[in-house]
Amino acid sequence: MTYELSGLQDAVAVVTGAGRMRSIGRPIAVALAQAGCDVMLTGTGRDPEAYPEDEKREGWRDIHSVSDEIEAYGRKAARFIGSVADPEDVQSLLDATIEEFGRVDIVINNAGAARGADRVPVVDLEVAEWMKVIDVNLNGTFLMSKFFGKRMIQQADGGSIINISSIAGKLLPPNTAAYGSSKAAIQGLTASMAAEVGKYGIRVNAICPGIIDTFRMDDLGRGDGWKELIASQIPLGRAGTGEDIAHQVVYLCSDQGEWITGQSYTVDGGTAPGR
Repeated sequence: MTYELSGLQDAVAVVTGAGRMRSIGRPIAVALAQAGCDVMLTGTGRDPEAYPEDEKREGWRDIHSVSDEIEAYGRKAARFIGSVADPEDVQSLLDATIEEFGRVDIVINNAGAARGADRVPVVDLEVAEWMKVIDVNLNGTFLMSKFFGKRMIQQADGGSIINISSIAGKLLPPNTAAYGSSKAAIQGLTASMAAEVGKYGIRVNAICPGIIDTFRMDDLGRGDGWKELIASQIPLGRAGTGEDIAHQVVYLCSDQGEWITGQSYTVDGGTAPGR
């Protein structure tokens, strides 16, 4: 007898920040489709001229390419362009999801601000950079949780919200004050909301990835410095993949994860043991 995860067949999932080819959001969306979900994908409408070179070579089309992958598994996919940091866009996303699918069962808050000029000491951090990171990472997660959580309560059929945090929200390293603070706050939001909505059968958890080999790490290169980083920071000896995070997401959203809520799971190859 084969052991299989259950409870995801014909569920409706919303995955934010799902358009990058090398990412966490895309593997999550695809894995949920493989598990039986229909998926609403969100993106910000990136300028194709700004795509990484590998996306340009592949003729990548952001969330359109991801929706093609989902449909190849026999599931329905829909797309929405907007900002999770804008309450009106989030309301429009909810409306579009209900119009397309009639309900929502799973929300994956994955959209996040890219690595940038925020990676400096606090005293050198521009206010605008701080605001941008907090607005997308924390406020976006809050708005999605608020709007979609209310709809889940009204549906009276439970559901699952997964917030993508980071080990930076536990380790809080120097020169990452905006990013680390936003991710630590997401863990706080996760725990507090879980205590509020558990009575409705809604589960809220966070996943804290470690070093994941995505486009966000491109500024570090993949040479000797990258290899030294992996060797010194990850006991299991390799960077993570988006699929490593997707596996945890699918489990937490399944029937087999139905007694888990309010947790922030570290998935990092051993970088932050005990955290």
